[in-house]
Amino acid sequence: MPAGRERFTQVRTLRSATGFLAHCARVGARLPFAARVDPGGALARPVEVAGRTLANRLAVLPMEGWDATPGGAPTELVRRRWRRFGAGGAALVWGGEAVAVVPEGRANPRQLLVGAHLASLRAELGDAPGRLVGLQLTHSGRWARPDGRPRPQVAARNPLLDARVGGDVEVLTDAQLDDLVGRFVAAAVAAREAGFDFVDVKHCHGYLAHELLSARDRPGRYGGDLAGRTRFLAEVVGGIRRDAPGLLVGVRLSAFDLAPHRDGRPETADYPYAFGGDGTGTGVDLREPHAFVERCAALGVRLLCVSAGSPYYCPHVQRPAYFPPSDGYDAPHDPLVDVARLLEVTRELKVHHPGTVFVGSGFSYLQEWLPNVAQGAVEQGWVDCVGIGRMALPYPDLPADVLAGRPLDRRRLCRTFSDCTTAPRNGLVSGCYPLDDFYRRRPERARLAAAKRP
Repeated sequence: MPAGRERFTQVRTLRSATGFLAHCARVGARLPFAARVDPGGALARPVEVAGRTLANRLAVLPMEGWDATPGGAPTELVRRRWRRFGAGGAALVWGGEAVAVVPEGRANPRQLLVGAHLASLRAELGDAPGRLVGLQLTHSGRWARPDGRPRPQVAARNPLLDARVGGDVEVLTDAQLDDLVGRFVAAAVAAREAGFDFVDVKHCHGYLAHELLSARDRPGRYGGDLAGRTRFLAEVVGGIRRDAPGLLVGVRLSAFDLAPHRDGRPETADYPYAFGGDGTGTGVDLREPHAFVERCAALGVRLLCVSAGSPYYCPHVQRPAYFPPSDGYDAPHDPLVDVARLLEVTRELKVHHPGTVFVGSGFSYLQEWLPNVAQGAVEQGWVDCVGIGRMALPYPDLPADVLAGRPLDRRRLCRTFSDCTTAPRNGLVSGCYPLDDFYRRRPERARLAAAKRP
């Protein structure tokens, strides 16, 4: 085990609430906590979203898929994942995974594309009273790899990330962004026709719309002040209101960002490119994120999912893990600190914007204690809904178990092995190889094990 990881306590070893809370106090991770999880309590309470009522406070969050066809259509692997998400008991399904609006905006050559298959994919989720189903629309921007090689299309120059991404960096023109506005709107129309309740105009994790939020030095209509940097969102939302009336709009937002990290350390102490950052590359300043939430409210967008950073250059911030992926690094501090920071930022935004429904993230790292922190977060007003990401791969029916008062199945709890990321980084389909028997039996498992050997 790398020396940097030896000082961290694995959550699975914290077998009592007293021990878990004592450890959180030792590492400085302030978390809401309910001593007893009540199946009829806060997590089971309905919540209203833009005139629609969610039956409970649990959500499945989108992840990037690596197992569609080369043409961007769902395979049986994709359909299996969506069926499992739909049957898991969460009232909010935030788009089973990111779906690219144009081929050149794909993050990998097996990512889903918007197309005629959306209706059949939506059908895999099924229907249930009090459920809201969305589709996450994305353009990968700087991190586009539609044919497996870097094909970066960036919102603005960033010397550190330009050097890191590889390939010829193309700064998109205003005219190209105008065209992409139309593509997002057309994708939203297709989503409504396929039966989705809302679309997420993705503003997180270093992808195109997120990078626009920090494009202060970009000339033209899509840069400069915050009005310019949010123009893309405003144009997309306006087009959706015009062409797909009645379709709700949500935003998954990296509410703060950090400098690129290498070996667990920031590459610079002077980083003016982080939206929600304080300029040092490691601190948080929420003044612009607050203004962004206000801008969303003015546009009628009242559903936000809070994330942070990017898996490409500071993964510990948004995807706390004990075992990093093959292209990652050991966390610079106990990962519970990053869980707590994500929730603290969500709480800060929610307190000041009571008319918006906030979905929290980062919960998977909590493992056995996820339901306790989830219930505490809703009871104490830190979040409106609890988002579950990686945990939904091995354990999609965790929401149903929690709401029924059943004990958690410890054998299926995500232990943040990060194989769901390491596999696609090595050209394999993504899935939970350690805990999901379906993937454990697949031939890719041996290839994954070989790829992980030093």
